[in-house]
Amino acid sequence: MRRQSETLLLLPLLPIFLVGMFPMFLIALLGFFGLALFGVLVVCAGLASSNEAHDNFNHDVIIHGNARGSERKARASDMHIATRLGLRLEAVGAAMVITAAIGLCYAG
Repeated sequence: MRRQSETLLLLPLLPIFLVGMFPMFLIALLGFFGLALFGVLVVCAGLASSNEAHDNFNHDVIIHGNARGSERKARASDMHIATRLGLRLEAVGAAMVITAAIGLCYAG
């Protein structure tokens, strides 16, 4: 039995890479405005992460009903960890937007 090359697995991903390469170049070429745009995208990812964590917690509570105290605390802990990650992403995105605004004021 002949072994196939793993490089053939990357071939279907090549068009995705080529299409996604140009927006990343555009963000880099935009300078401070690109940094602000990327910051807004990071803030959106943080908000989506927080909302998904709350959604998963509410889904577990609704589907499984009243759980034991330890299970409920474990689910709440998971939600808080994911929410903290979302808050960090939001803070980093806000810092990027502020940095871009300062850069546009002073350098532009």
